[in-house]
Amino acid sequence: MQLMFRSILAAAVLAAVSGNAGAVSRRDQANIDALNQRMQAAEARYRDAMVLTANADPEGQKESDAALEDMEDVIAACMKQRGCSVPTLLATYKRLLKLHVDAEADASEEEPEAVDDHSSAVTADVPEAARAAHLLADDHRFDRMVQFNPAVQAAIRRWLTDMRGPLISSYENYQYMRHLMWPQYERAGLPEALLFGIMAKESNGKVHSTSRAGAAGPMQFMYATGRRFGLGDDGTGFDTRYDPRRAAEASAAYLNERMGQLNRSIELALAAYNGGEGRALRVYQGTSGNFWDASVYNQFPAETQDYVPMVIAAAWLFLHPREYGLSFPRVEAKPAPLRLAQPASIYQLTICLGNRGERDGYMRALRNLNPRYQADAWLPAGTTLNATTKIVGLYNRWCTTGARAELARTLVMSDPQTAIVRMGPVTTVATDDDAATGEDRADAPAAPKAAKPRKPKHPSAYRVQRGETLTAIAQKFQCDTGDLARVNRIKGPRFAIRPGQKLKLDGCGE
Repeated sequence: MQLMFRSILAAAVLAAVSGNAGAVSRRDQANIDALNQRMQAAEARYRDAMVLTANADPEGQKESDAALEDMEDVIAACMKQRGCSVPTLLATYKRLLKLHVDAEADASEEEPEAVDDHSSAVTADVPEAARAAHLLADDHRFDRMVQFNPAVQAAIRRWLTDMRGPLISSYENYQYMRHLMWPQYERAGLPEALLFGIMAKESNGKVHSTSRAGAAGPMQFMYATGRRFGLGDDGTGFDTRYDPRRAAEASAAYLNERMGQLNRSIELALAAYNGGEGRALRVYQGTSGNFWDASVYNQFPAETQDYVPMVIAAAWLFLHPREYGLSFPRVEAKPAPLRLAQPASIYQLTICLGNRGERDGYMRALRNLNPRYQADAWLPAGTTLNATTKIVGLYNRWCTTGARAELARTLVMSDPQTAIVRMGPVTTVATDDDAATGEDRADAPAAPKAAKPRKPKHPSAYRVQRGETLTAIAQKFQCDTGDLARVNRIKGPRFAIRPGQKLKLDGCGE
């Protein structure tokens, strides 16, 4: 795309230098008007493509390329048309260049444009939520809160100092899941910045995150609350609290319900999200209802007092990164299916994919997009994973054949137990000092011969320890994960087991 921009500029400069002097006839003017109209249409097409690209629509790239090709054609025609003003057409190019939407530009050399989510984020589909979302709307109450609220300012400071790394990781993780999560908030009439703020504070965008209290998933739903909003066991053993799309949908529904009770206050809705809806409702009914009023604020625990400004601060930074010198990385997150050509685990894929262009590699992206699978679960050939076009390309290059593919398989199949060598009984060996004494050793009893090491016999059953997975147990006892699952009637693909469960080891160690 950048090359197209450059070719347009080169053509424009050449035409400007050469010029098209001379009188303009009525026919020439009609041709010039037609070219100007074509350029305007190409600009409109390009701007529409920008919207598609921002929404992770795969048609966005195709449409933007086509629009730029239209511009090239118009400038080429302008160069041949008497009286056509290339600088006029060049102004369109300059406008588009300032938008910084070239997906292939070097992010390290350019600051990303700030995204103003104030007006476009709110829809009228849900009137109650739409009115509540005025916190982020164009009346700029949100701006004044951030400007004058010391708690929010302190939260911004924390995100930009010791928590900058988690904030950037949250953004990267969110970009991979955006096409799954943002539509749920958009349909509910809630701002995308609010979704990001909650997710960043709750889980840093890690879908398998689980708290000590039992909250789970990217939006950290407690089990009972999740059940109320359609989350939980889906019948296959998978807990849909870990599903980013379902979790975002439930989160939007929960916030709408809370704001309907709490006078459309996002601050109190967030307090309910963290500190409990019953407490938030009691506080609201017995006080002024202003979260920052001491009579309200002091009735919430310290965790909630911290939570509300931290979410608001993360949402604000999502909207205005450049103002704070914050550079969010560009993430190539165009969705694409990945069909396994041979059995593999997410661990194995992570190794063979490498980390070119991604500091931490692709394990988190694969896990977030495929929450049903454990990282060490053995997935059969033909399994289709959710991935990105970049990951699919890397898989086809590095993970099907070749040295790196074999190395990745060797590493994930390695069994630490095989490093332990079991020897026979220890025997005493005469040293040079013993020989120097001249003592007669003929009467000493002969040392027993070392017994041949026996091949360890595997037990017939095994009790699962905390933190173990079926794959790890299979490797420990030299079994096939699928065979072990069938013997014990454990359903795939998660192969869920629990601590204390007794497993039969039929066929292991053979």
